[in-house]
Amino acid sequence: MYKTVGDRRPPAAMNIFGGIHTSAGPHILSMPSFPSSFGGDDDQFDSYDEFVVANAPTPGRFLDGHDVLTGSDHLAFHRLTRELFEERTVYDMTFNYNLARLNLDSRHREAGYRYAEERPDSPDALDADGVERVLRAEFTPTTPFCPQTHTLTIGSFRAWNGLADRHEYDLVRVRAAPMHQRSDAINDRLVELEESFVETGDLAPPPGESLDVGPESLSPDAGRGIPDGGADDGSGDAPF
Repeated sequence: MYKTVGDRRPPAAMNIFGGIHTSAGPHILSMPSFPSSFGGDDDQFDSYDEFVVANAPTPGRFLDGHDVLTGSDHLAFHRLTRELFEERTVYDMTFNYNLARLNLDSRHREAGYRYAEERPDSPDALDADGVERVLRAEFTPTTPFCPQTHTLTIGSFRAWNGLADRHEYDLVRVRAAPMHQRSDAINDRLVELEESFVETGDLAPPPGESLDVGPESLSPDAGRGIPDGGADDGSGDAPF
């Protein structure tokens, strides 16, 4: 309630719930805002049109010796990645958003994907018929024990290679960064998928396993993820 000229009564006090009590009864003016631990506000995210080195993961050993994408090259492929991940529902279920957005989350400066074009003359380059242009993608999770890393890297591999007509590479190779405690086991599985795909061209998942990795792939009641760029209500639950 606002004071008017000649009103000598003290202004009504606002309680912790954003309301005031007057002679006419209680009135709610606003509810206080509390920061979300999951989705975050838009001002905590970089733009898909800016490459902020300080907020990007440091390229790891899988990219070492190859041509790491930076600046506009990184941005162009990462914008495409957002589209492919949205189409294939590659979502981080802890934060309830498209996995590509993790790169933009300033609260997790060393998390997300970095990319490098594979050098054909490198000792660890892939030698396979019909595979000429290869991109390497290395995923750094938010923690060394992130339980989603296995699922997210496999989902990423299937999205990039299952929609290969949308980019210029014959193959996108994916690995988890060595900081993850199970990176060796996860990468062994990724190597198996890669070898099978190169040999057969088949990305079909095993029986009972979905191509999607977001909330909708779990069950009909799992709840929808927030479309990339949309508001997050902070309702996502961490899996640990």
